Amino acid sequence: MRRTAHVLVAVTSILTALVSATLPFRLNAASAGSGSAVDDSAFVEQLLFATPLKRFSTDAKNRIGPDGQAGDSWFDWSTDFCSAPLLGNTGRSFNFTEPCRRHDFGYRNTKLLDDRYGHGLYWNGAARKRIDLQFLADMKASCRVRSMLLVPTCLSWAYTFYGAVRTFGGP
Repeated sequence: MRRTAHVLVAVTSILTALVSATLPFRLNAASAGSGSAVDDSAFVEQLLFATPLKRFSTDAKNRIGPDGQAGDSWFDWSTDFCSAPLLGNTGRSFNFTEPCRRHDFGYRNTKLLDDRYGHGLYWNGAARKRIDLQFLADMKASCRVRSMLLVPTCLSWAYTFYGAVRTFGGP
């Protein structure tokens, strides 16, 4: 019985993730920036963990809010590209601009949710680790499109960036 419950939970989770990733996420205009913890948290979660990086980047550049309109000011879309303006990217062996943009969005908006709706509920060690793991996955995906000769160097930089955010990134 217990094993069956675990299997059902796993299958349900996988199906939910697959359906979420294939359907565009937009709240209705009435709830956009309404201050609803559930809606705001769902929007941030969707952008961080279920939206392809390319689409996230487009939405972030245009500040596409939960209502699907450009110019959203309810969420924090700013970025310093992982606090690494001096290192940036080499262009040839790695370019983590967009993974850094999403990582910054995750940190800033999880902290914002915490400030708005309850301290410790949104920004905590577990949330930070999950955002950092998504950052690593985004960087590794970025490395996979490089030439085979550059992949090892790119992955080395990805793990270096990941190690830095794990060491210096927060709670």
